[in-house]
Amino acid sequence: MKNLALICVLICSPALASAQAVPETGPSLMERGAQMFLDGMMQEMSPALEDLSELGEKIGPALRDFANEMGPALGSILESVEDWSVYEAPEILPNGDIIIKRKPEPETPKGPMIFLDKTPQIDI
Repeated sequence: MKNLALICVLICSPALASAQAVPETGPSLMERGAQMFLDGMMQEMSPALEDLSELGEKIGPALRDFANEMGPALGSILESVEDWSVYEAPEILPNGDIIIKRKPEPETPKGPMIFLDKTPQIDI
């Protein structure tokens, strides 16, 4: 029995030594983990991306028609307005009109107010 164990140890020892001597040249543990994470994200996102591409196919022609019809009008509006930051967000009224209000002008701070009495007060 002792001889059999000795033979097994002698046979396995070169294999163990060679397994320890060969450095790992593949991706590191962090790289493999990151790759597995990204693969999992892609699998989770693939149904949503497919739905998004189907939606794009459905509304693509409508958006193209809208851009062809409204493009010149929107271009003239963009040219006439110099600074969009002075306007509020557009509002749609119940009758369907769209209004864009100008933001109120910020009050400019005035200097210190000095009140002068006609007769000065003197504390004694």
